[in-house]
Amino acid sequence: MWRITPGHVRHRSMAGRPWQGSIAPMSNLRSNIVSWLGRKYFSRIQKNGFDLSKMSFLPDATLAPLRRDGLDPIADLSRTRAKEPISKIWLPFGINAWLVTGYDETKAVLGKAKGFSSDFTNLAERNIGVAPQQNPGGLGFSDPPTHTRLRRLLTPEFTMRRLSRLTPRIHSIVEERLDEMAAAEGPVDLVEAFALPIPALVICELLGVPYEDRDDFQRHSTARFDLFGGANASLGAMSDSLSYLHGIVQKQRETPGDGLLGMLVKEHGDEVDDQELAGLADGVLTGGLETTASMLALGTLVLLQAPEHFAAIRDHDDVVDPFVEELLRYLTVVQVAFPRFAREDMEIAGTRISAGDLVLCSLSGANRDEKLGPDMERVDPHRQAPSHLAFGYGIHRCIGAELAKMELRAAYPALIRRFPEMQLAVPAEKLSFRKLSIVYGVDELPVLLR
Repeated sequence: MWRITPGHVRHRSMAGRPWQGSIAPMSNLRSNIVSWLGRKYFSRIQKNGFDLSKMSFLPDATLAPLRRDGLDPIADLSRTRAKEPISKIWLPFGINAWLVTGYDETKAVLGKAKGFSSDFTNLAERNIGVAPQQNPGGLGFSDPPTHTRLRRLLTPEFTMRRLSRLTPRIHSIVEERLDEMAAAEGPVDLVEAFALPIPALVICELLGVPYEDRDDFQRHSTARFDLFGGANASLGAMSDSLSYLHGIVQKQRETPGDGLLGMLVKEHGDEVDDQELAGLADGVLTGGLETTASMLALGTLVLLQAPEHFAAIRDHDDVVDPFVEELLRYLTVVQVAFPRFAREDMEIAGTRISAGDLVLCSLSGANRDEKLGPDMERVDPHRQAPSHLAFGYGIHRCIGAELAKMELRAAYPALIRRFPEMQLAVPAEKLSFRKLSIVYGVDELPVLLR
């Protein structure tokens, strides 16, 4: 996932700063997993070499899709959408860039796979601080035919039939977290205790990383996502992490397990090399953690501020699915899609885009487009709106979308039904949200459970 984040964003290690009324200690293994992913979650991924210290000097129009006012995109974004759903923005390095904020216009760009490229080499070739060998691989930064081949390998593993094998484990993970929370005294940080560990542990189950390998797996990934040594150090750690994943892949080739990596080896071992397998595993890891964790935390915040929705989820199973879909649209935690570079001169919605131009699609802006219906700035699980773009659109639509929905559908009702008197432990205006990020989120969500 492509992310730009300013260097001043606060880093918090969950293992190093527990809440006063923190949950009871978990096993060493599980504690290590959660601590590692906590550090990763609260650090920021920097893949494109932008000077983070200079982000604040970018014009407001450029930064608008990365900023919010609480849970809402800032007002400037909606004003820009109403005036120019495709508008010119300024970026460094001499890149001619456009911001797309309209729903129809965003679908047009994301659906035009032959007209736009997402390949990593577009970034490397424009002298913006990255080299071709720093390509993380995976689906997000690849074009057809490579993207088509890799997605064809992964798609069967993400069908509901295959994913259904994880259903009992997802529910078990949720219940384990609730049991730990119930044993806490005083306020509990819902991010640390619930929102983060659920997708963290599900990803471990999905990939099939052997338990004996998880400590090393965590250590390498922690270094990769810690930006406080600078962008170059992070990129170097990324290479180290991918090298370590190569070792995991090689072990899976020798003795394939029942997880995603093992299945790919058993069913497509001759069609994919170790580098591609490591890149795919890395993409699942980076794409499936931060987004789902943010949705769990922010979605719970919505419920705590909307008693009617809280009661509906508590009392009625049939409202859970539509509510999850509406939350995905309303929150749109992945605020901006992968960057696209125009392959050719073209016109979209009356705007002339030249070959080589960079196009950024604001998913949060598109999902609030008033063309979709009335009152798109509020949560309404009963609305009959077109499909949201929270997972993107077209060939790069998030392949793990169904898995994320499974986690959300299991977690929200279980949480509310276990703690029907749950409430915020601090005023909502005191919560600390990310100031500038591709994946939006809240740093901490302290709650009183009873």
